Amino acid sequence: MLILASQSTTRKALLQQAGLRFSAEPAVLDERQLEEASLAAGGDGRDVALLLAQRKAMAVSALHPDAWVIGADQTLSLGTVLLHKPLSRQDAEAQLDQLRGKTHRLHAGVALARGGELIWSDLQSAELTMRAFTEAERDDVLDREGNDILSSVGAYRLEGPSIRLFETVTGDYFTILGLPVLPLLAALRSFAPETLQ
Repeated sequence: MLILASQSTTRKALLQQAGLRFSAEPAVLDERQLEEASLAAGGDGRDVALLLAQRKAMAVSALHPDAWVIGADQTLSLGTVLLHKPLSRQDAEAQLDQLRGKTHRLHAGVALARGGELIWSDLQSAELTMRAFTEAERDDVLDREGNDILSSVGAYRLEGPSIRLFETVTGDYFTILGLPVLPLLAALRSFAPETLQ
């Protein structure tokens, strides 16, 4: 049995497209508390993404010890500032204004656990630069995206109309979407080949 420790529609779609059979069960964690503790200990966005992915996998794995559990998380770093999912349209506008004309990094952690124990984990990063777009361009993209934008850190979806706001993107597409699929598939081949049948 394979479980994704998330209800993310994007992550579920990526695993489905890879032909995996799995169920989804979100981990119950205080993510902000874990993030704050990691940052207080000198961690950064990379550390937070990996820690949350590992903790999610282990939490759900403890409830289903015979299953292989995938945990994943993503952070957005603008210098030393971490952005989170916007809470409203106004919050989305503010986040995009903050990213306008700048380069930021997306960090995607992924982990595999079984029996409540961490078996494997990996971290991938991508670098993205937004254009110096106008407020009208920003508002047009947000209108086109609708409420979907509230589920995306940074207030954009690279797989949607938000692509219009970007100048350059460097890194793995799956990492940008929040799940490093290729390293995960390699790990499943190594540790749990039965999950690929």
